[in-house]
Amino acid sequence: MKNRGLNRRHFLGAVGLGSLGGVAGNWVFGEPPAKSPDATILGESGVKTTDQPKGIWKPVSDRKIRIGIVGFGLCKFGAAFGFQNHPNVEIIAVSDLIPDRCAALANACRCAKTYPSLEELVKDDKIEAVFVATDAPSHPRHCIEVLGHGKHVASAVPAVFGSLDDADKLLEAVKFSGHKYMMFETSSFREDCHAMREIHRAGGFGKLIYSEGEYFHFMPEPLPSFKGWRVGLPPQWYPTHSNAYHICVAGSSFTEVSCMGMPSVLGHLQPGNNRYQNAFGTEVALLRTSEGGMARMVVSWDSHDPGAEAGRVRGQRGAMWATPYNGDAKPLPNLDMPPLPPGVLPGDHGGSHGHLMNEFVTAILEDRQPLVDIYMALNLTVAGIVAHQSALKDGELMKIPQYERAAT
Repeated sequence: MKNRGLNRRHFLGAVGLGSLGGVAGNWVFGEPPAKSPDATILGESGVKTTDQPKGIWKPVSDRKIRIGIVGFGLCKFGAAFGFQNHPNVEIIAVSDLIPDRCAALANACRCAKTYPSLEELVKDDKIEAVFVATDAPSHPRHCIEVLGHGKHVASAVPAVFGSLDDADKLLEAVKFSGHKYMMFETSSFREDCHAMREIHRAGGFGKLIYSEGEYFHFMPEPLPSFKGWRVGLPPQWYPTHSNAYHICVAGSSFTEVSCMGMPSVLGHLQPGNNRYQNAFGTEVALLRTSEGGMARMVVSWDSHDPGAEAGRVRGQRGAMWATPYNGDAKPLPNLDMPPLPPGVLPGDHGGSHGHLMNEFVTAILEDRQPLVDIYMALNLTVAGIVAHQSALKDGELMKIPQYERAAT
């Protein structure tokens, strides 16, 4: 049941965040790039796209969802997923604390109304849902703020930033609100990951024996970020692009992890040069899966190009190992990407952007959970937080908290 009329103070107290005053005012963006983000910002795999999907999109409703968008930072994600082009969306308002960026976001979204902060935008009763494209450390607080005002919320990755307590608070906020939450994990709608998921759902892999995922993004110098949050970032605090090649395929989780890190030669990855006191530029995690299999997941900032956001799976009945499917299942299910609405492009990160946005919109219209809901989002994110803890203890095997949907 949705708590549409919930009292904000009661809501925030219930999730353990009694005061979120100034939340939106705690992020400040610099000037936007003069052109669209390139491979230096998004990585080699980030700027790749795909052809328009086959098939004809069929609307599920003629209703327009009234959406607010917050954040037009370095990656320009506020406009990058195409909400402004979806026939079932009306952009009511946008926000960014930097006036020039706010104006640029409004222009990109063809929206006349702006607010100076997230806190002001969420007070607009016309808005039903908000896309949070702010700095990574603020994602959980911003999403809780949106949910506390009785609105659906979608967020860029990661769901939380290095904090297991924030994971618990965000989960409670979603459950208490009764509204939709989705994390826009781009690997989940890359063509290969989508194909693996469809084959797995059809039983073509059986139980997964072993999976691999990698996110290689060479950053000899850290990208600009609010208060330097990207400077010296522990690799496994940004694990979702690689972890998706198991969790977004099987819909399951990792239960324990042993992770190793290698001290980096890069300047921003020296412990005295970053807020995290982090020395690791690459972290490699070996994980046990909830099905009893194994996975190896890598995140790396200090390995030279070629970059990658990629993965592979091997199961008891079949495999996709940088190859088409090999295995026992015949015939295979339809592996084509789902069609997109007219005017909505697949976008960057392997053509995933348009699909993520359409999934969020459609989930609201159909009153169902989106693919990367709060449980999948936390299973994608929290495994990396524990992996980094393991790396700091020279690979100690550590248990990973589990986030499971209640049985219905």
